[in-house]
Amino acid sequence: MSNHQHEIPLPSEIAARMPSRHKGSVELRRSQANIPQADQYLLDTRDKADFTHTDPWRVLRIQSEFVEGFGTLAELGPAVSVFGSARTRPGTKHYDIAEQIGRRLVENNFAVITGGGPGSMEAANKGASEAGGLSVGLGIELPFEQGLNDWVDLGINFRYFFARKTMFVKYAQGFIVLPGGLGTMDELFEAMVLVQTQKVTSFPIVLVGSAFWGPLIEWVRGTLLEEGMIAEVDLDLVRVVDTAEDAVEGILAGLLQTRGRPSESIVDV
Repeated sequence: MSNHQHEIPLPSEIAARMPSRHKGSVELRRSQANIPQADQYLLDTRDKADFTHTDPWRVLRIQSEFVEGFGTLAELGPAVSVFGSARTRPGTKHYDIAEQIGRRLVENNFAVITGGGPGSMEAANKGASEAGGLSVGLGIELPFEQGLNDWVDLGINFRYFFARKTMFVKYAQGFIVLPGGLGTMDELFEAMVLVQTQKVTSFPIVLVGSAFWGPLIEWVRGTLLEEGMIAEVDLDLVRVVDTAEDAVEGILAGLLQTRGRPSESIVDV
């Protein structure tokens, strides 16, 4: 008889196979995890009659997320939000650069804020934590639950994307964006719009990886600018670099260029 037939899964292996979902501070597993997301409830308008019964009460839950976020992060101090793909694997170029970025930000007296997930987020949190700085993770309820990575020192789980997004901007003094997918693009373009419309001030945005971001920048220049959809000055909203050192220098230079005091608050919410 094969020895494999007598192997008993470790508790960690069993837990890894369990479907799980965070619903705010509540963790649901197995059959209890099969529920719609809070954002789905909020944005689904198919049952319009239900609006008058649920949405006014949902406002209180949304309010609680803002209160929790504001209260937890109010004394965070200077921080930079780092974005990138959850699919970036350890040992790859982008993972290593994200880890170096986290470390260098801490060395320059910044806390590091990420989405708290795996991949580039995990790498940045790891670099910050190992450097002795504050490593923050802002998680989100998703159908494919990821959970906060092991390198997060201060973590908050959100139900609503818009509440979470507010925290990324309100408590950061700039964005560093590594290669990523739709979520990364979403955060990037939202930050660019906020700067363009002066909703936030002196907010440097640094893109890491010229090979990855170059085609996008060229499309923005060759299509959006050429078609008159943006102004030429909008091209200055971001800078593209290739190293962790240049990424952090880009944040520092962007802050010093506009006000000279990187410890000031920059967002009025």
